[in-house]
Amino acid sequence: MKAFDYVRVSTVDETLAHLRSPGAQLMAGGTELVNWMKEGIESPGLVVDITNLGLDSIESGPDGLRIGALATMSDVQADPVVNRDFQVVAQALLRSASAQLRNMATIGGNLMQRTRCPYFRANASLPCNKLVPGSGCAALEGGVTTSHAIFGGSDHCVATHPSDLAVALAALDASVVIRGDQGTRRSPIAGFHRLPADQPEYHTELRADELIVAVEAPAVPSPRKSHYIKVRERASYEFAVVSAAAVVDVEGSTITDARIAIGGVAPRPWRLWQAETALRGLSLDDAPRIRAAIAESFADARPLPGNRFKVDLAQRTAVRALRKAGTGA
Repeated sequence: MKAFDYVRVSTVDETLAHLRSPGAQLMAGGTELVNWMKEGIESPGLVVDITNLGLDSIESGPDGLRIGALATMSDVQADPVVNRDFQVVAQALLRSASAQLRNMATIGGNLMQRTRCPYFRANASLPCNKLVPGSGCAALEGGVTTSHAIFGGSDHCVATHPSDLAVALAALDASVVIRGDQGTRRSPIAGFHRLPADQPEYHTELRADELIVAVEAPAVPSPRKSHYIKVRERASYEFAVVSAAAVVDVEGSTITDARIAIGGVAPRPWRLWQAETALRGLSLDDAPRIRAAIAESFADARPLPGNRFKVDLAQRTAVRALRKAGTGA
């Protein structure tokens, strides 16, 4: 770890002023940045401590839910309104990391975490276009691809994004609230994390002179139900092999509206747009037609030799999340 300067700020304007310094990085809970620095992923010249900005409120009202970027994962997971009206968020957070990390890690930091691709985080110097643009992609050059993308990858990168929370928020049509020198803007969660294309070194839509101040999810009608399922290789403290967040409206047993996002399969939470359209009007009891509707969103899947199993596993997980959301069982 290289030497760096440190400053603690107390206002958003002060933060933005420091972000104009080349090499500045924000730190809140520190559960990601410290890892980046230890692993050589980042070597900031200036660490800007934003823990005193006061952006930790959890507010709900007629317009929906607003979570401050510095609210901890554990505080959001325990919030009674989140548990009552946005169950998918509470469930995703409870299945994230460990209790100790959730007590420190923030909502904004969770969305900003980097891929867990083993080649991106390797101790040895291996080809990775995210770390060194133009160096190649070890996964695509004969590497192990078990954990990699079946959607949204490119010839330059097939890494997946690890956030459970982002998947849940994508199913809720949530947005990231961003502040910069030009004012405040909003970025839909479903598009906040950038696809690699030919520039995989760019991770999100957040610019270097901006910071996340909140996450907003629109109000949820009272009959709407949701559920999050995470499939992982061990029972605790593990990233998803695949995951699914389902938000569904039903009349009796008939699906009137559905939103499904899946994780562990792409560089961002992956919405199943075609499936959402095909599911409307189907009965939750009609398992074959539900499976066929979900399959419509997998026509464009591009699995790699080591992760073909994800195509079937992700569909099964999405079906299960949808039916559990719809029935409450």
